[in-house]
Amino acid sequence: MVSARQLKKSYGSLQVLKGIDLTIAQGEIVSVMGASGAGKSTLLHIIGTLDHPNAGEVVISGTNVFNLNSNQLAAFRNRHIGFIFQFHNLLPEFSARENIMIPGMIAGTSMVALENRVKELLGYLGLSDRGDHKPSELSGGEQQRVAVARALINKPDLVLADEPSGNLDSKNAAELHELFLQLRNELGQTFVLVTHNPALADLSDRILRLNDGLVVEGD
Repeated sequence: MVSARQLKKSYGSLQVLKGIDLTIAQGEIVSVMGASGAGKSTLLHIIGTLDHPNAGEVVISGTNVFNLNSNQLAAFRNRHIGFIFQFHNLLPEFSARENIMIPGMIAGTSMVALENRVKELLGYLGLSDRGDHKPSELSGGEQQRVAVARALINKPDLVLADEPSGNLDSKNAAELHELFLQLRNELGQTFVLVTHNPALADLSDRILRLNDGLVVEGD
């Protein structure tokens, strides 16, 4: 479902990725681990088409994404890739429901279909009574579940998460980790997770360990 070949990325004289190869299957949960500076977030950003490699290719669901022009790439990202960030990145002036809707509105989904999808996700994630609350009125765990719902609104092929439990207490982190498993088991959702959390990594199907811009081992 995702195939990356010989990804290289430099910033000036600093070579961050030095030739990464990886394949991710549909419905797989893959954790990417490594020390700070190993290239984890850079790799995630390239797979997510938020950054371009200097060399190599990324194929997602049969599309060689960096052969697309900028408008095509933005549309592909919106439709096929969901993102979850450590600090939620929810817009404070909007309700949970409105935050979840934003990627669907960008995609041009009808409001009727979007309302139905948001209702479905809020119910699935245990947030049915929180949709009209703004982020400041939600707990950290609730905010992160809203962020998960936003990532899922367009039924993406792939969800990318960068330290998704890094800003949560241990209870909410454990609940988030179990939610990823539930989404994979019940919906066949594919995840790539950058994490320093060994408990999250241990729940994954596979761990990719990066060191100095290269994959050094995979479990």
